[in-house]
Amino acid sequence: MTFWLIILVALSTYLMVQVLSRLIVQRSRRDSNLSMTQTPAQGPSPNPNIGATLTPATLRPITQSEETKLRNCFSWSIFYIHNIEYRPQAVVCRGQLRTTPTAAYQKIRENVEAEFGDRFLVSLQEGPSGKPFFALLPNPQAQTGVPSAKETSLTRPTLALLLLTFTLITTNAVGLDIAGVSRKSLELNSATLLQGLPYALALMTILGIHELGHYLTARFYKIRSTLPYFIPVPFFPGTFGAVIQMRSPMPNRKALFDVSIAGPLAGFVVTLPLLLWGLAHSTVVPLTSGSKTLEMNALLSSFDPNYSFLLALLSKLMLGSALTATKAIDFHPVALAGFLGLVATALNLMPVGQLDGGHIVHAMFGLRSSVVIGQIARLLLLGLSLVQPGIFLWVLILFFIPIIDQPALNDVSELDNKRDFGGLIALILLVTIILPTPNFMIQILQT
Repeated sequence: MTFWLIILVALSTYLMVQVLSRLIVQRSRRDSNLSMTQTPAQGPSPNPNIGATLTPATLRPITQSEETKLRNCFSWSIFYIHNIEYRPQAVVCRGQLRTTPTAAYQKIRENVEAEFGDRFLVSLQEGPSGKPFFALLPNPQAQTGVPSAKETSLTRPTLALLLLTFTLITTNAVGLDIAGVSRKSLELNSATLLQGLPYALALMTILGIHELGHYLTARFYKIRSTLPYFIPVPFFPGTFGAVIQMRSPMPNRKALFDVSIAGPLAGFVVTLPLLLWGLAHSTVVPLTSGSKTLEMNALLSSFDPNYSFLLALLSKLMLGSALTATKAIDFHPVALAGFLGLVATALNLMPVGQLDGGHIVHAMFGLRSSVVIGQIARLLLLGLSLVQPGIFLWVLILFFIPIIDQPALNDVSELDNKRDFGGLIALILLVTIILPTPNFMIQILQT
């Protein structure tokens, strides 16, 4: 365990150094011309399916006169255009960037919209050698004019309300099992149905606020998205969480960061007081051999808080001297919901692919660097599962998640210092949740 602890701390230190170094010195961009190093089959960007990723539509060819208008959209003082390449799903404009990516993207997009209306989505991407290029993608809204039947069905509030109701039923049923309410008790007194609500409402509040953070931030950036949809399941924990689907591409890495971090941040802000209150009303019980696992029996009767460093700190804060090295916790239903909220926060913050954490490192370090970080994170979690077998399911989930995130329209402009620090705090939060309590810290907490 010490070996993997050192590795995880080293990764965190590396990411911290990367962030802090960018606060002192801005990365310089080379001004040399971008050579054509890809074949047409490979596509124009690090993600060969950028056109298909942002929109599945096929591009309608532009005429010679339209090409002249397009060239006029690129001022030599902003982006000196060298050549235009035609791909099935994009018009790629290569050249030399002569100003900041943000200013260039804003001006070029305005020029293209002035000449072509809403026919194109303007995208600024970074090529394999680090040189930015523009790509014009077909705008699906401009082509259809009206939302598709699939999109309309996904945005119906009736569906969201129906799933919310079913999830309340399934989580309440799980809450009744946690509270030890038998079927006979329900038959004798229907009011006992309410005993499942503390767990159900606490868990649904945590998960709902998480998705609501995504939804409201997306609305702030005028990104079309569905309502949050809960996923009910008829067994523990009663729900697989909630989901929200973005129906339009991210405008830039700033919006990608804000939308992505808003969910875990909002969820954690709600999780913390619920977990603290639940721990204060939990019971200290003897530690057993099964207490050090994430199995349901341990969660429902005797769980070792040292499984998570953050949980150990919060448990000691609320339970004090009653919690010793030979003791475990019998979670109050609200505390169990709070702990599951921590688990959901950690899983979402994993810096892999299209998870919230994957979006965050993409926004912080760029698309190509986020792929490398994601691969490292998956391997480190695989190693950690050797000492904490309960998280092996996480490993399987992460290896099934695509490692490449979707690019933003302006995927070149970097974040500001404030957001870099916010991303660093999110990664530190992830580490404190998934790491077990080191032995020296266990001794300190028991004194």
